Amino acid sequence: MRLRQSDPRDVGGPLQPLLSVEGLKKHFPVKGNRFGFEKSPPVRAVDGISFQVSKGETLGVVGESGCGKSTMARLLIRLIEPDEGDVVLDGQLVGAADGISVREMRSQVQMVFQDSYASLNPRLPIEESIAFGPVSDGLSRREALDRAIDLLGQVGLDPRLFVHRYPHELSGGQRQRVNIARALALRPRLLILDEAVSALDKSVEAQVMNLLADLKARFDLTYVFISHDLNVVRYISDKVMVMYLGEVVEIGTVEAIYGAPAHPYTQALLQAQPAMDPANRRKKAPLTGDPPNPIAPPPGCRFHTRCQFAESVCSRAAPSLEALPNADFHQAACHMVIPGSGHSKAPTISES
Repeated sequence: MRLRQSDPRDVGGPLQPLLSVEGLKKHFPVKGNRFGFEKSPPVRAVDGISFQVSKGETLGVVGESGCGKSTMARLLIRLIEPDEGDVVLDGQLVGAADGISVREMRSQVQMVFQDSYASLNPRLPIEESIAFGPVSDGLSRREALDRAIDLLGQVGLDPRLFVHRYPHELSGGQRQRVNIARALALRPRLLILDEAVSALDKSVEAQVMNLLADLKARFDLTYVFISHDLNVVRYISDKVMVMYLGEVVEIGTVEAIYGAPAHPYTQALLQAQPAMDPANRRKKAPLTGDPPNPIAPPPGCRFHTRCQFAESVCSRAAPSLEALPNADFHQAACHMVIPGSGHSKAPTISES
Protein backbone atom coordinates (compact mmCIF):
# COMPACT_ATOMS: atom_id res chain seq x y z
CA MET A 1 0.00 0.00 0.00
CA ARG A 2 2.97 2.33 0.34
CA LEU A 3 2.80 5.28 -2.03
CA ARG A 4 5.73 5.59 -4.37
CA GLN A 5 7.81 8.74 -4.57
CA SER A 6 6.30 9.32 -8.03
CA ASP A 7 2.86 9.85 -6.51
CA PRO A 8 0.81 11.51 -9.28
CA ARG A 9 -0.81 13.76 -6.67
CA ASP A 10 2.56 15.41 -5.97
CA VAL A 11 2.09 18.25 -8.43
CA GLY A 12 4.63 20.66 -6.98
CA GLY A 13 7.70 18.58 -6.30
CA PRO A 14 9.56 18.08 -3.00
CA LEU A 15 10.40 21.77 -2.46
CA GLN A 16 6.81 23.01 -2.60
CA PRO A 17 5.08 22.99 0.82
CA LEU A 18 2.38 20.38 1.11
CA LEU A 19 0.22 22.73 3.20
CA SER A 20 0.23 26.53 3.17
CA VAL A 21 -2.09 28.55 5.38
CA GLU A 22 -2.43 32.32 5.01
CA GLY A 23 -4.49 34.65 7.21
CA LEU A 24 -6.85 31.96 8.48
CA LYS A 25 -9.67 33.33 10.66
CA LYS A 26 -12.70 31.91 12.42
CA HIS A 27 -14.90 34.07 14.67
CA PHE A 28 -17.88 32.43 16.36
CA PRO A 29 -20.91 34.66 16.98
CA VAL A 30 -22.21 35.06 20.53
CA LYS A 31 -25.86 35.62 21.33
CA GLY A 32 -26.70 39.01 22.82
CA ASN A 33 -28.91 39.59 25.83
CA ARG A 34 -32.32 37.97 26.04
CA PHE A 35 -34.09 41.01 24.62
CA GLY A 36 -31.79 41.18 21.59
CA PHE A 37 -31.02 44.89 22.03
CA GLU A 38 -27.27 44.35 22.01
CA LYS A 39 -25.09 42.31 19.74
CA SER A 40 -22.07 40.82 21.46
CA PRO A 41 -18.71 40.72 19.66
CA PRO A 42 -17.65 37.27 18.37
CA VAL A 43 -15.28 34.78 19.94
CA ARG A 44 -12.00 35.11 18.05
CA ALA A 45 -11.12 31.42 18.08
CA VAL A 46 -8.58 31.63 15.23
CA ASP A 47 -7.49 35.13 14.35
CA GLY A 48 -5.32 35.39 11.26
CA ILE A 49 -2.75 32.61 11.48
CA SER A 50 -0.25 31.75 8.74
CA PHE A 51 2.18 28.84 8.45
CA GLN A 52 3.53 26.17 6.10
CA VAL A 53 4.16 22.45 6.41
CA SER A 54 6.78 20.90 4.15
CA LYS A 55 6.36 17.48 2.61
CA GLY A 56 7.43 14.68 4.90
CA GLU A 57 7.76 16.79 8.06
CA THR A 58 5.78 16.87 11.29
CA LEU A 59 4.54 20.19 12.62
CA GLY A 60 3.72 20.07 16.33
CA VAL A 61 1.13 22.55 17.61
CA VAL A 62 1.03 23.46 21.32
CA GLY A 63 -0.74 25.92 23.57
CA GLU A 64 -3.16 26.15 26.47
CA SER A 65 -6.74 24.92 26.21
CA GLY A 66 -8.84 27.44 24.31
CA CYS A 67 -5.98 28.84 22.23
CA GLY A 68 -7.56 27.67 18.95
CA LYS A 69 -5.62 24.49 18.14
CA SER A 70 -8.61 22.22 17.54
CA THR A 71 -10.54 24.94 15.70
CA MET A 72 -7.55 25.37 13.41
CA ALA A 73 -7.49 21.62 12.72
CA ARG A 74 -11.17 21.61 11.79
CA LEU A 75 -10.65 24.60 9.53
CA LEU A 76 -7.84 22.82 7.70
CA ILE A 77 -10.06 19.87 6.82
CA ARG A 78 -13.15 22.07 6.36
CA LEU A 79 -15.28 20.55 9.07
CA ILE A 80 -16.05 24.21 9.71
CA GLU A 81 -15.78 26.98 7.14
CA PRO A 82 -13.24 29.78 7.68
CA ASP A 83 -14.36 33.42 7.74
CA GLU A 84 -11.20 34.55 6.00
CA GLY A 85 -7.93 33.15 4.76
CA ASP A 86 -6.63 30.57 2.32
CA VAL A 87 -5.63 26.94 2.68
CA VAL A 88 -3.39 25.70 -0.14
CA LEU A 89 -2.66 22.00 -0.62
CA ASP A 90 0.44 21.38 -2.71
CA GLY A 91 -0.03 24.64 -4.60
CA GLN A 92 -3.78 24.21 -5.15
CA LEU A 93 -6.21 26.53 -3.37
CA VAL A 94 -8.79 24.51 -1.47
CA GLY A 95 -12.38 25.32 -2.44
CA ALA A 96 -11.48 27.53 -5.40
CA ALA A 97 -12.90 27.01 -8.88
CA ASP A 98 -9.40 26.73 -10.35
CA GLY A 99 -7.97 24.88 -7.33
CA ILE A 100 -8.93 21.68 -5.54
CA SER A 101 -12.37 20.83 -4.22
CA VAL A 102 -13.01 20.04 -0.57
CA ARG A 103 -13.89 16.45 -1.50
CA GLU A 104 -10.62 16.00 -3.39
CA MET A 105 -8.72 17.62 -0.54
CA ARG A 106 -10.21 15.19 1.98
CA SER A 107 -8.92 12.24 -0.03
CA GLN A 108 -5.43 13.60 0.65
CA VAL A 109 -5.95 15.01 4.15
CA GLN A 110 -7.42 12.95 6.98
CA MET A 111 -7.87 13.56 10.70
CA VAL A 112 -7.56 11.47 13.87
CA PHE A 113 -9.54 12.80 16.83
CA GLN A 114 -8.93 12.62 20.58
CA ASP A 115 -12.03 10.63 21.54
CA SER A 116 -11.39 7.23 20.01
CA TYR A 117 -14.83 5.86 20.94
CA ALA A 118 -16.93 8.78 19.71
CA SER A 119 -15.01 8.74 16.41
CA LEU A 120 -16.31 5.27 15.50
CA ASN A 121 -19.83 4.17 14.62
CA PRO A 122 -20.83 1.81 17.47
CA ARG A 123 -23.10 -0.16 15.09
CA LEU A 124 -20.42 -0.98 12.55
CA PRO A 125 -17.81 -3.73 12.93
CA ILE A 126 -14.23 -2.57 12.66
CA GLU A 127 -13.68 -3.69 9.06
CA GLU A 128 -16.79 -1.82 7.93
CA SER A 129 -15.66 1.38 9.68
CA ILE A 130 -12.29 1.27 7.94
CA ALA A 131 -13.77 0.34 4.54
CA PHE A 132 -16.50 2.99 4.63
CA GLY A 133 -14.30 5.83 3.31
CA PRO A 134 -12.84 3.95 0.33
CA VAL A 135 -16.29 2.65 -0.67
CA SER A 136 -17.67 6.20 -0.55
CA ASP A 137 -14.71 7.27 -2.69
CA GLY A 138 -15.59 4.77 -5.41
CA LEU A 139 -13.62 1.66 -4.49
CA SER A 140 -15.43 -1.66 -4.74
CA ARG A 141 -16.63 -3.18 -1.49
CA ARG A 142 -14.36 -6.21 -1.87
CA GLU A 143 -11.27 -4.08 -2.49
CA ALA A 144 -12.19 -1.78 0.40
CA LEU A 145 -12.56 -4.72 2.81
CA ASP A 146 -9.23 -6.16 1.63
CA ARG A 147 -7.63 -2.79 2.26
CA ALA A 148 -9.19 -2.66 5.74
CA ILE A 149 -7.77 -6.08 6.58
CA ASP A 150 -4.32 -5.03 5.35
CA LEU A 151 -4.42 -1.79 7.36
CA LEU A 152 -5.39 -3.57 10.56
CA GLY A 153 -2.17 -5.53 10.25
CA GLN A 154 -0.23 -2.35 9.46
CA VAL A 155 -1.36 -0.74 12.73
CA GLY A 156 -0.53 -3.80 14.82
CA LEU A 157 -3.94 -5.48 15.17
CA ASP A 158 -4.40 -9.10 14.09
CA PRO A 159 -7.15 -9.01 11.43
CA ARG A 160 -8.30 -12.51 12.37
CA LEU A 161 -9.16 -11.26 15.86
CA PHE A 162 -10.44 -7.74 15.16
CA VAL A 163 -12.26 -7.45 11.82
CA HIS A 164 -15.63 -8.51 13.22
CA ARG A 165 -15.38 -6.77 16.59
CA TYR A 166 -17.29 -3.63 17.52
CA PRO A 167 -15.79 -0.49 19.10
CA HIS A 168 -17.08 -1.30 22.61
CA GLU A 169 -15.11 -4.57 22.52
CA LEU A 170 -11.78 -2.75 22.14
CA SER A 171 -9.51 -0.92 24.55
CA GLY A 172 -8.76 2.78 24.09
CA GLY A 173 -5.41 2.07 22.48
CA GLN A 174 -6.91 -0.49 20.12
CA ARG A 175 -9.69 1.91 19.10
CA GLN A 176 -7.15 4.62 18.36
CA ARG A 177 -5.20 2.19 16.17
CA VAL A 178 -8.45 1.52 14.31
CA ASN A 179 -8.98 5.27 13.88
CA ILE A 180 -5.47 5.59 12.46
CA ALA A 181 -6.15 2.70 10.08
CA ARG A 182 -9.42 4.33 9.00
CA ALA A 183 -7.60 7.62 8.35
CA LEU A 184 -5.05 5.76 6.20
CA ALA A 185 -7.72 3.94 4.21
CA LEU A 186 -8.02 6.76 1.67
CA ARG A 187 -4.23 6.81 1.26
CA PRO A 188 -3.81 10.41 2.43
CA ARG A 189 -0.68 12.50 2.21
CA LEU A 190 -1.34 14.55 5.34
CA LEU A 191 -2.66 13.39 8.72
CA ILE A 192 -4.00 15.89 11.26
CA LEU A 193 -3.71 14.34 14.73
CA ASP A 194 -5.76 16.31 17.27
CA GLU A 195 -4.73 15.13 20.77
CA ALA A 196 -4.63 11.62 19.30
CA VAL A 197 -2.69 10.12 22.23
CA SER A 198 -3.70 12.33 25.16
CA ALA A 199 -6.51 10.01 26.34
CA LEU A 200 -4.22 6.98 26.51
CA ASP A 201 -2.16 5.79 29.45
CA LYS A 202 1.58 6.28 29.12
CA SER A 203 2.55 2.76 28.10
CA VAL A 204 -0.08 2.65 25.34
CA GLU A 205 0.77 6.24 24.36
CA ALA A 206 4.38 5.24 23.77
CA GLN A 207 3.29 2.33 21.57
CA VAL A 208 1.01 4.56 19.47
CA MET A 209 3.74 7.19 19.15
CA ASN A 210 6.17 4.58 17.85
CA LEU A 211 3.46 3.35 15.49
CA LEU A 212 2.91 6.87 14.13
CA ALA A 213 6.63 7.31 13.54
CA ASP A 214 6.78 3.97 11.71
CA LEU A 215 3.71 4.73 9.57
CA LYS A 216 5.08 8.13 8.62
CA ALA A 217 8.20 6.55 7.15
CA ARG A 218 6.34 3.62 5.61
CA PHE A 219 3.69 5.64 3.80
CA ASP A 220 5.60 8.91 3.19
CA LEU A 221 3.19 10.88 5.37
CA THR A 222 3.18 14.46 6.63
CA TYR A 223 1.75 15.22 10.08
CA VAL A 224 0.15 18.15 11.86
CA PHE A 225 0.35 16.94 15.46
CA ILE A 226 -1.65 18.80 18.12
CA SER A 227 -0.96 18.07 21.78
CA HIS A 228 -0.71 19.54 25.28
CA ASP A 229 2.21 17.25 26.08
CA LEU A 230 5.42 19.08 25.26
CA ASN A 231 7.52 15.94 25.63
CA VAL A 232 5.40 14.07 23.10
CA VAL A 233 5.59 17.01 20.68
CA ARG A 234 9.36 17.15 21.07
CA TYR A 235 9.66 13.44 20.33
CA ILE A 236 7.63 13.38 17.12
CA SER A 237 7.97 16.86 15.60
CA ASP A 238 10.40 18.51 13.20
CA LYS A 239 8.95 21.99 13.78
CA VAL A 240 6.79 23.39 16.57
CA MET A 241 4.14 26.12 16.42
CA VAL A 242 3.00 27.80 19.64
CA MET A 243 -0.49 29.33 19.74
CA TYR A 244 -1.96 31.78 22.23
CA LEU A 245 -5.50 33.17 22.15
CA GLY A 246 -6.06 32.44 18.46
CA GLU A 247 -2.67 33.66 17.22
CA VAL A 248 0.73 32.14 16.45
CA VAL A 249 3.27 33.57 18.88
CA GLU A 250 6.28 31.45 17.93
CA ILE A 251 7.26 28.85 15.35
CA GLY A 252 10.55 27.15 14.65
CA THR A 253 12.52 23.94 14.58
CA VAL A 254 12.36 21.65 17.59
CA GLU A 255 15.94 22.58 18.46
CA ALA A 256 15.14 26.29 18.35
CA ILE A 257 11.89 26.14 20.34
CA TYR A 258 13.14 23.81 23.05
CA GLY A 259 16.72 25.04 23.11
CA ALA A 260 16.25 28.81 22.82
CA PRO A 261 12.58 29.85 23.15
CA ALA A 262 12.18 33.53 22.30
CA HIS A 263 8.60 34.31 23.37
CA PRO A 264 7.86 34.61 27.11
CA TYR A 265 4.79 32.41 26.69
CA THR A 266 6.83 29.60 25.15
CA GLN A 267 9.38 29.98 27.94
CA ALA A 268 6.62 29.68 30.54
CA LEU A 269 5.20 26.55 28.91
CA LEU A 270 8.59 24.86 28.93
CA GLN A 271 9.31 25.92 32.52
CA ALA A 272 5.98 24.44 33.61
CA GLN A 273 7.12 20.92 32.71
CA PRO A 274 7.72 18.73 35.77
CA ALA A 275 11.40 18.47 36.70
CA MET A 276 12.85 15.04 37.48
CA ASP A 277 15.68 16.54 39.51
CA PRO A 278 14.41 17.72 42.93
CA ALA A 279 17.13 20.39 42.99
CA ASN A 280 15.73 21.98 39.83
CA ARG A 281 12.08 22.05 40.82
CA ARG A 282 10.40 25.43 40.73
CA LYS A 283 8.71 26.83 43.81
CA LYS A 284 6.92 29.58 41.92
CA ALA A 285 4.60 29.06 38.96
CA PRO A 286 6.18 30.35 35.73
CA LEU A 287 2.82 31.68 34.55
CA THR A 288 -0.16 32.87 36.58
CA GLY A 289 -3.70 33.85 35.74
CA ASP A 290 -6.08 32.68 33.04
CA PRO A 291 -5.96 33.68 29.37
CA PRO A 292 -8.00 36.81 28.60
CA ASN A 293 -11.51 36.59 27.24
CA PRO A 294 -11.33 35.66 23.52
CA ILE A 295 -14.44 37.77 22.94
CA ALA A 296 -12.54 40.91 23.91
CA PRO A 297 -8.79 40.19 23.76
CA PRO A 298 -6.48 42.87 25.12
CA PRO A 299 -5.02 45.41 22.67
CA GLY A 300 -1.49 45.08 21.40
CA CYS A 301 0.25 41.85 22.34
CA ARG A 302 -2.41 39.52 23.68
CA PHE A 303 0.02 38.04 26.19
CA HIS A 304 1.03 41.34 27.79
CA THR A 305 -1.51 41.01 30.65
CA ARG A 306 0.37 37.93 31.92
CA CYS A 307 3.91 38.77 30.81
CA GLN A 308 6.56 39.74 33.34
CA PHE A 309 8.46 41.69 30.65
CA ALA A 310 5.49 43.74 29.44
CA GLU A 311 6.07 47.45 28.77
CA SER A 312 3.88 50.20 27.40
CA VAL A 313 4.64 49.32 23.77
CA CYS A 314 3.21 45.85 24.37
CA SER A 315 -0.27 47.21 25.05
CA ARG A 316 -0.13 49.75 22.21
CA ALA A 317 0.97 47.68 19.21
CA ALA A 318 0.55 44.06 18.21
CA PRO A 319 3.93 42.48 17.36
CA SER A 320 4.32 40.77 14.00
CA LEU A 321 5.85 37.34 13.57
CA GLU A 322 9.52 38.12 12.87
CA ALA A 323 12.44 35.87 11.93
CA LEU A 324 15.19 35.64 14.53
CA PRO A 325 18.79 36.13 13.36
CA ASN A 326 21.31 33.30 13.37
CA ALA A 327 18.62 30.59 13.17
CA ASP A 328 17.71 28.25 10.33
CA PHE A 329 14.00 28.67 10.99
CA HIS A 330 12.75 30.52 14.05
CA GLN A 331 10.07 33.23 14.24
CA ALA A 332 8.49 34.94 17.23
CA ALA A 333 5.84 37.61 17.72
CA CYS A 334 7.35 39.60 20.58
CA HIS A 335 8.53 43.21 20.82
CA MET A 336 11.67 42.00 22.62
CA VAL A 337 12.97 40.37 19.43
CA ILE A 338 11.88 43.04 16.93
CA PRO A 339 14.70 45.56 16.29
CA GLY A 340 13.68 49.11 17.13
CA SER A 341 10.26 48.11 18.49
CA GLY A 342 10.54 50.44 21.47
CA HIS A 343 10.90 47.73 24.08
CA SER A 344 13.86 48.17 26.39
CA LYS A 345 15.07 44.61 25.68
CA ALA A 346 14.66 44.87 21.90
CA PRO A 347 17.82 44.88 19.77
CA THR A 348 18.69 48.10 18.04
CA ILE A 349 18.37 48.31 14.29
CA SER A 350 22.13 48.36 13.90
CA GLU A 351 22.41 45.12 15.90
CA SER A 352 20.05 43.37 13.48
